[in-house]
Amino acid sequence: MKTKTKITNILLSASVTALLAVSPNVFAAGNTVVAQWNEAALEAIRITHPGPPIVARALAITHTCIFDAWAAYDARARGTRFGVNLRRPLGERTVANKEKAVSYAAHECLSDLFPSEVASFNTLMTTLGFDPNDASTDLTKPAGIGNVAGKAVIDYRHHDGSNQLGDLNPGAYSDYTGYAPVNTPTSFTRPNRWQPLEVNGTVQKFITPHWGKVIPYALKFGSQYRTSLPKPANYFTEPARYKLQAQQVLEYSSHLTDEKKVIAEYWADGPSSELPPGHWALFAEFISERDRHNVDQDAKMFFAMTNAVFDASIASWDAKRFFDYVRPVSAIQFLYKGQLVESWNGTIDGADWKPYQAASVVTPPFSEYISGHSVFSAAAAETLKLFTGNDSFGHSVTITAGSSRVEPGLVPANDTVLYWATFTDAADEAGISRRFGGIHFIDGDLESRKLGRVIGQNAWKKTQTYFNEL
Repeated sequence: MKTKTKITNILLSASVTALLAVSPNVFAAGNTVVAQWNEAALEAIRITHPGPPIVARALAITHTCIFDAWAAYDARARGTRFGVNLRRPLGERTVANKEKAVSYAAHECLSDLFPSEVASFNTLMTTLGFDPNDASTDLTKPAGIGNVAGKAVIDYRHHDGSNQLGDLNPGAYSDYTGYAPVNTPTSFTRPNRWQPLEVNGTVQKFITPHWGKVIPYALKFGSQYRTSLPKPANYFTEPARYKLQAQQVLEYSSHLTDEKKVIAEYWADGPSSELPPGHWALFAEFISERDRHNVDQDAKMFFAMTNAVFDASIASWDAKRFFDYVRPVSAIQFLYKGQLVESWNGTIDGADWKPYQAASVVTPPFSEYISGHSVFSAAAAETLKLFTGNDSFGHSVTITAGSSRVEPGLVPANDTVLYWATFTDAADEAGISRRFGGIHFIDGDLESRKLGRVIGQNAWKKTQTYFNEL
């Protein structure tokens, strides 16, 4: 793999397995202090394993806290909570003050979001030369700016509908809307609807079905674009279309090359990873290093991208809850039970078909339509394209021979390089990876890509108002 990024060398090379075994000291590397705090957030995510939308929110909050603290030392930017009221005089707008302010904001935020990981955040503060116990609110000092800016964002987000505090229903981020699946692991009577599976003795529970109610960043509300989505194939009224989409997944499954298997696993972002929203935060670290960003550029880039992805999480989960659509594994087992089908592991009874995923995953614990991977990735790619001024990415990763979690020791047969010339290439590969892996149907992927681009553009318009005071 050819890349200058220290963090990316550790996290995005060698193998999918290596991606899951990250040194706790990795966040000490990085181009700017913003990238270092981003890496600290990602490490906390890897350790605590929140669901994808929770990851998107955590990263957006982290970088909003950082941005708001940084904005106090910029001539044109305004913060999301205080506007320009924290702005410091020209003589105080030094790199050192910016780095200190954003560090205290990030520490304030991450300690709230990941209380079990406070020790690691304290360590990073100490490494950077700051006192993690300094709770100053003196707005003439960088620590005070950071603490006040961070707390304001956190206080706002405590009541954004995510149920972080468990005050809407017992349990952090738990559902308070009364969602219940209409199918069970042993009874599939509603072929258009999601079926929870029993995986390793545990019945899946839909992750955050209330997420469409979370207060967005730039969206007006979670369902803003839902009416633009075509309805997924209906088994009763469109049986041919319903079966065709299942046949397409079977075709992919039975013709998986080593490269397609690698793509399916690389983008799967399984246990102990940073999940799709964090995956793109890693890519942003690469851009920071590639383009030799300073703290100003990183404060703006990460803020813009993570908030677009946050909106994508809200819009996609709103659709997932509304359509509650069936996953390919349930549809295929239902349609082809008692029939022989070709799959990635040979000729089998359709009732035994499984996606190309690790046995500990099988299929994600939430409905199919629309694809989170596709909408997260498209929104992130669109934002990075708009921020950098072009679509050029030029990044690659090498997956080592035999590193597969699905077929360990066998796949890939040789080291395999995945390369993305553009952000769009990476986003499209993330989307189709879910079809290779048997996780999504074609509409769930393609409609999500279109929506993600729209969400990215919509978020970018709002971001400009924070970058440049009107």
